[in-house]
Amino acid sequence: QVQLVESGGGSVQAGGSLRLSCVRSGYNTGRYCMAWFRQAPGKEREAVASIDCGDTTRYADSVKGRFTISKDDAKKNLYLEMNSLKPEDTAMYYCAAAPYGVGDIMSEHPDVMNYWGQGTQVTVSS
Repeated sequence: QVQLVESGGGSVQAGGSLRLSCVRSGYNTGRYCMAWFRQAPGKEREAVASIDCGDTTRYADSVKGRFTISKDDAKKNLYLEMNSLKPEDTAMYYCAAAPYGVGDIMSEHPDVMNYWGQGTQVTVSS
């Protein structure tokens, strides 16, 4: 079993930055495909960025050049550095995990991920 706990969300003005963190814990200490998803009110959950899922780190087109996903294997932490934030980035952000090397999850249904955190809210005002 894997537990994921996100932190770092908050309220910022457009153009600002936030850094989200996700701590992974649990019995299985192996590597995982890790990803950040987000869900805005009235919209479907969408993948934002992924690492160790396919053959390369991937980003949604809407965040390319602004967001950076990274991880610290020793601490089992996942991060999402978000710069140049826009009001349309407002959403609940979720950390998720799936078996390592599961493939490109960016265009797959979120159900492809096996484990989810509780989410952290990001609000960007104009």
